[in-house]
Amino acid sequence: MKETSKTAYRLHPKLRIFRNGSAGVNYCRSKNSTLVTQKKGNELKKNVSIDTEEIDFSAAQASIHTLSLEMSVDNQGLSKDRLKKREKKFEMEVADEAFVNVFINVAPNRMKKKGGSIEETAEKLAAYCQRKLVGAQSQGVQGAVIRRHNIVAATVPISYLDDLENNLDVAFIQPADPLKLDLPASFPGKKPTSRRIKQKNIHHQGEGVIIGIIDVGGFDFAHSDFLDASGKTRFINIWDQKSDYRKPPKSFDYGTEFRKKDHLDPAIEAKVLTATLLEPQSQSTESSHGTHVASIAAGNNGVCPKAEIAAVLIDVPQPEDEREGRQFTFSDSSRIIHAVEYLLGIAREKNKPISINISLGTNGGGHDGSSGVTRWLDMALTEPGRSICIAVGNSGQEKSLNDQDFGWRSGRIHTSGKIVSKGLDKELDWVVVGNGVADVSENELEVWYSAQDRFSVEVLPPGESRWLKASPQEFIENKRLRDGTTVSIYNELYNPANGINSISIYLSPNLEPGNIRGIRSGIWRVRLVGEEIRNGDFHCWIERDDPQEVGRAEGQRLLRFPSFFSEKTNVDSHSISSLACGSSTVAVSNYDHLTNRINISSSQGPTRDGRFKPDIAAPGSNIVAAKGFSNDAEKWVSKTGTSMASPYVTGVIGLMLNANPDLNSMQCLGILQRTARPMPGLSYEWSNDAGFGRVDPEEAVKEASSFTKRTERG
Repeated sequence: MKETSKTAYRLHPKLRIFRNGSAGVNYCRSKNSTLVTQKKGNELKKNVSIDTEEIDFSAAQASIHTLSLEMSVDNQGLSKDRLKKREKKFEMEVADEAFVNVFINVAPNRMKKKGGSIEETAEKLAAYCQRKLVGAQSQGVQGAVIRRHNIVAATVPISYLDDLENNLDVAFIQPADPLKLDLPASFPGKKPTSRRIKQKNIHHQGEGVIIGIIDVGGFDFAHSDFLDASGKTRFINIWDQKSDYRKPPKSFDYGTEFRKKDHLDPAIEAKVLTATLLEPQSQSTESSHGTHVASIAAGNNGVCPKAEIAAVLIDVPQPEDEREGRQFTFSDSSRIIHAVEYLLGIAREKNKPISINISLGTNGGGHDGSSGVTRWLDMALTEPGRSICIAVGNSGQEKSLNDQDFGWRSGRIHTSGKIVSKGLDKELDWVVVGNGVADVSENELEVWYSAQDRFSVEVLPPGESRWLKASPQEFIENKRLRDGTTVSIYNELYNPANGINSISIYLSPNLEPGNIRGIRSGIWRVRLVGEEIRNGDFHCWIERDDPQEVGRAEGQRLLRFPSFFSEKTNVDSHSISSLACGSSTVAVSNYDHLTNRINISSSQGPTRDGRFKPDIAAPGSNIVAAKGFSNDAEKWVSKTGTSMASPYVTGVIGLMLNANPDLNSMQCLGILQRTARPMPGLSYEWSNDAGFGRVDPEEAVKEASSFTKRTERG
């Protein structure tokens, strides 16, 4: 058996796949993936041939519904004809024009005679990454290099991953995770009753506090819900990460920064055109998600109506966006890091506390707070007067409520079990959609199990009789099936981020320019076999795709589409977004105040390592708030999701920080847990869907203002 480099463990398996992709493959990958981007002007001689036309998306939904119910193996994607052998020239092209975002964990080489401190070493590595990026920024690569302690978040060329892997000052390189947004449906709504919390004399409605919003869809800063008594906006800054309309923030080299005094208020005062047209954002979607979220947290009818608002518009592609828009932009967790650092910088400059909301999610990694982004957020929250709330996600549903309900599509993402002794095994059914629909996204399944154990893994593609097997410390890389589907399997020991073992399985479509083919559809069988068992427990997650129309090729509809576990394989727990698994952030679930229960779609905990997440539940069902960028007379809209619950708690923490600006994030968490009200029929014990219960804003604010008082007993 051929041995690989002894430094391969430093490079995450997903990055190894990217590194091994040719220029042509990574060119096509950049058009489908939110993790890979290209320099502008980089066009291949072999262009991708895809006829774009509108797709009947309901047909795809119906096909997965039928497949789920009948569990029939659909081999429609399996061609009897083998694809022609790759051209040698095509294989050898290096992906110099393709870039990815990575988190680099730095540990100075102890063999150096003159070794610097860990901060000095990280700073040198960051400077080197920056030099690699400078030229690409002039060609449209919207990247950045920033550092916190010994972690460097950097945009690097894929061709540079070899150098990083062999750098003796590097401990581990993780990819950024794709950002996920379950866009909720919008329904007409009338102006909501105020969400203002009593005891104004304690919290002063958030005056002197900043509410930070990281979201998508654009921010309608001129909406009446954000105007003060003088008609000026309460938005003080908006960073649009995609736009180049104005200069970027001083700390970053991409995007546009809109400032209240220089841009936003003058646009409102001009009254020549709609203010948001005078200062246009890259996304200005009617009923925009970001506007709605900001309205809940800090609108005039929101929880924290006197706070200043600072916002970051993340470039997560919307359903109506052109597919080519992906090619030159990132939509990954590095953008969250940049946004948080930007907002914390504003709070530091104004010397004010800040409560930040993130209604986006990720699903990669060990769901234990060990990912690059969650570790970064935990480090960023060590200062007092800082808090971040994160929506737990909408992956809680496992079954259909009716024939037209496809909510389970996003819910069957987790399974778990136990192998009780050596030689025994567990089989999992992993479903890839078919029936005339080709999945051209890259599907990923991760298994996490105890460092005490040793599992081998076997994968059986649909229509095959030969299992692909990888024992511990073995891998199968870019195994090409006869229909063009590529399978990669990595069985790794002692993950550097959390010390436990992991198995990663990747299914990639045929991405050769001019010959795009989707992943083979049907049921992929995954077998975990116990080779040495001391613990036996395992957890497994599927990385989600947001459904995206692509076009047609050879008579098939091409979609980015989520794969999922079969109903018998799925385990209805641990579905919480991995972004919400950090120790210092507040994870919020969706409480339906009309039914007095947790909404069926709300994701569930705990974390893989058994910590109590979600932390708290808040109103998130049928929430009426500002309708952004609308010409309608009615300026309000109703939405449902954890995206609506999280900003409610963000606003409550804003009031808490007004009452006590010295609170740190862990104290905010403790106060919310202490003051929460149990769900009907439950005790004060934590539950996997509601956390410690429903948020009680008044009690939380009172506790924040009074707990620091001490009385000496005589």
